[in-house]
Amino acid sequence: MIGQRDTANGAHFAFTDRWGGVSAVPYEELNLGGAVGDDPAAVRTNRELAAKSLGLDPALVVWMNQVHGADVAVVDGPWDTAAGIPSVDALVTTRRGLALAVLTADCTPVLLADPVAGIAAAAHAGRPGLVAGVVPAAVRAMVELGADPARITARTGPAVCGRCYEVPEAMRAEVSAVAPAAYAETSWGTPALDVSAGVHAQLERLGVHDREHSPVCTRESHDHFSYRRDRTTGRLAGYVWLD
Repeated sequence: MIGQRDTANGAHFAFTDRWGGVSAVPYEELNLGGAVGDDPAAVRTNRELAAKSLGLDPALVVWMNQVHGADVAVVDGPWDTAAGIPSVDALVTTRRGLALAVLTADCTPVLLADPVAGIAAAAHAGRPGLVAGVVPAAVRAMVELGADPARITARTGPAVCGRCYEVPEAMRAEVSAVAPAAYAETSWGTPALDVSAGVHAQLERLGVHDREHSPVCTRESHDHFSYRRDRTTGRLAGYVWLD
């Protein structure tokens, strides 16, 4: 259920795999995405199961309506669902114990925390978000609240790797003009992008040096959901929170 988890100085980071939930094919099993066609009741159950496995109150997990942009929301509690969930691709909080969640199925989930300042963030970085600068925007929002990039710990989770993310040559040129580290080639010799590498290069330039990335490629791993591999599929989640 929780494929990766670690704790650093009171900051908690976790990434799910696809197992341990109740969703049926083609979303089996632990689909956490509510906008992919799965049974809403199954998604609610899966979110409860995942939260409880992490020792979290499911009601204290904040989700996003992700749109591949660079907007950031600062939150201090769960959304008023009657008002709707805002369309953002990064969340920042100063509330300890409040978990921030990001959904992915090939894009790069980015979790950030400055435990000294008591600030955490989660960002959704796909190709458009990398170009738009969603991760730098999240770091800037953290810094405005008192975080120090030198103290920020960053974790990126399972994502499609540069060996598997084939794109047209023109797209590779466009993206790598903004994020040179994302320039890649597939294992079969065609143009590709490595979004995770691009994200880590952005973080390095911002002064975030305490970074780790998942070795898992979602397209290659059948323990993870992959949109590029399966199209109709579930969503993984990354979670970050502070003690």
